[in-house]
Amino acid sequence: MSTARPVPGIPETMTAAVLAGPGRLEVGPVPTPRVGPDDVLVAVDLCGICGSDLHLVLEGWARPGTWQGHEWVGTVVAAGEQVSRWGPGDRVVGGPTARCGTCRACQVGRPALCEARDAAGTGDPDGAFATYKCTPSDELLALPEGLDPRAAALAEPLAVALHAVHRAGIEPGMRVMVLGAGPIGALALAAMTVMGVQDLVCVEPAPLRQELARSVGARVVLVPDDLEVPSIAEPQRVVDGAVDVVLECSGKASAMEAGLAQLVRGGTLVLVGAGIEPPRFDPNRILLNELVITGAFTYDDGGFDEALALLSSGLLPVERLLEPGEVRLDGLLDAMSDLARGRLAGKVLVRP
Repeated sequence: MSTARPVPGIPETMTAAVLAGPGRLEVGPVPTPRVGPDDVLVAVDLCGICGSDLHLVLEGWARPGTWQGHEWVGTVVAAGEQVSRWGPGDRVVGGPTARCGTCRACQVGRPALCEARDAAGTGDPDGAFATYKCTPSDELLALPEGLDPRAAALAEPLAVALHAVHRAGIEPGMRVMVLGAGPIGALALAAMTVMGVQDLVCVEPAPLRQELARSVGARVVLVPDDLEVPSIAEPQRVVDGAVDVVLECSGKASAMEAGLAQLVRGGTLVLVGAGIEPPRFDPNRILLNELVITGAFTYDDGGFDEALALLSSGLLPVERLLEPGEVRLDGLLDAMSDLARGRLAGKVLVRP
């Protein structure tokens, strides 16, 4: 029997942007989440639009009747009777999803690979494109003192970008190429610039995102047609301007394939962007050049803490990474469409 309960003084319904089908959102009333003994109810202040949200909503990957949003900050309004750490008025940031903590991956500090995790794109449908968000108490972080909530809303995508950088073992002195200057690609460029990585190349077709890439650290900005891709008949050939690491952040099969061809011998391709169409890689190029292909899924153990510390440092160009102002829930679908079409370059924040 469920012990979840309504919260006294909180309306029985809230407003959410509910998926009605591919590319269709219905903004209207839904039941306010009930709070379990270990849960916290948060009034959502801001929630960023993630690239995965575009797939889930515009392409209909998510289940109709659900609502998305996982890059959020808010204010606690109620806590379950077993929660001692959080209380009404606390400013919080949505943190990492709790993992089992006992499987081999968790034990060696790789929670992204937890054996008990949900399949990608599934799990709790109760997102933060809504007035309130109910979350387990151990999936929250305190908003650091003095950190602007707008900046804090970047914590989750920055943690993802940092995980990709760490997976590749990127260090100053390396030459790195980022394919796609969406939010993750732009954050990766900005973070690597702070780390002292100077030789950064970005490949991006959209003019607004090209400009964003330059503003956050890319020394060279190219379009996809600028990339040379050797034929299958010459798998050993290394292209001019080859790089040590490619971070593929677009999720496009053609970009993954082109990215592999940009590596020096012994280089690494990190797949960061999610996509449905699978790439076709030349196994002889991989074998003869001893190339490494790996993925970067979600974030490191402690990745949110690292992201919040970097955001609090003031070293990141936060306002360049964010679109000005915020949109309401009734403007969410238009903002998603503009992001998908390249009409907006930075992270869009939603204020429910």
